[in-house]
Amino acid sequence: MTKTPSRRSTASRPRTSNPLPTTIWFPGPDEPNVAHIPGAVLPAWAIDKVRTEFVGRPGHRPAPLLKIAIRDTAPGMAARIPRTPISTTADDEGATGKPSILLAELHPDALPAPTDDLPASSSEMAGALEDGWPGFFHRAHRLLPANGFLLLATRQRRDSGRLTDPLGALIASARTAGFRYLQHIVVVYGHPVGDRLVPVLPPDASRGVAHCDVIALSAITHA
Repeated sequence: MTKTPSRRSTASRPRTSNPLPTTIWFPGPDEPNVAHIPGAVLPAWAIDKVRTEFVGRPGHRPAPLLKIAIRDTAPGMAARIPRTPISTTADDEGATGKPSILLAELHPDALPAPTDDLPASSSEMAGALEDGWPGFFHRAHRLLPANGFLLLATRQRRDSGRLTDPLGALIASARTAGFRYLQHIVVVYGHPVGDRLVPVLPPDASRGVAHCDVIALSAITHA
């Protein structure tokens, strides 16, 4: 029997200079959108939660969000990234014309392998700024307004039978591009039934993976 986490609201308030504790998100017992979206990382209910609770707008008004999907990091990756704007009103993006949240869903096959060494400083990135993870994070920083949010949604994969954890490498590369790490959110693939959590797993998830990870970052801007 799997114990259900507390149903107390886990909405975060990320406008802080200090990282927040790891948070677990799971749908409510009456949530209708628990089914997996083909090819996606996050279920629909989690995207709704990001827009209404994560940013903490007055009255839980949904925040504008641009969703992109990254399936590879080969040269020319930017031209192959599908973009889906999600908003409710024409003026959601404000005077900047930029989304306040960029949600990047990272396919597990596009994640850095455990042996990959991502550039640690800008001096190591010469010739690599247009492609790969360094290029992606720099483009994302230019796209967001001041204090905008970049959310990385991904899940673990198995390499040689072992689950990989690429989050540390991604966070390090994001920091190099000018992002501040805010929080790690665990999104459960399942829904509560009584005192149990019933799995609702994506068909393409690796064996033993029953959640995805969301890394919340904010864009650092300088006067």
